[in-house]
Amino acid sequence: MSQHFPLAPARRPLTLGALLIAVASLAGCMSTTPVYDHHFGESVRIVRAMQTLNAEAPNNADPGVNINGRASTAAMDRFNGLYQSPPSDANAYTVGVGAAQGGLGNMGR
Repeated sequence: MSQHFPLAPARRPLTLGALLIAVASLAGCMSTTPVYDHHFGESVRIVRAMQTLNAEAPNNADPGVNINGRASTAAMDRFNGLYQSPPSDANAYTVGVGAAQGGLGNMGR
């Protein structure tokens, strides 16, 4: 027959003290998520604002006021020409082959 003995009266303060120390030490591990959530996305908003040239551009009712007609036509023709004859890419295996002019032998001359 087993008997259940509650904690001896002398051990109760020690057990209670150990429990309080454990709870206090776990309170130091409290999550800092609310601090991070408050500042979430702040750096992205700052960088986006730094890269914006004219924040009021979408509200401009007449966007073509300061555009040079000849320059814009030439730019559009040049842009459309890229799709008619796109530039060819160099072969990746022949980069630098035969393109050396002087090389190491002419250094300092």
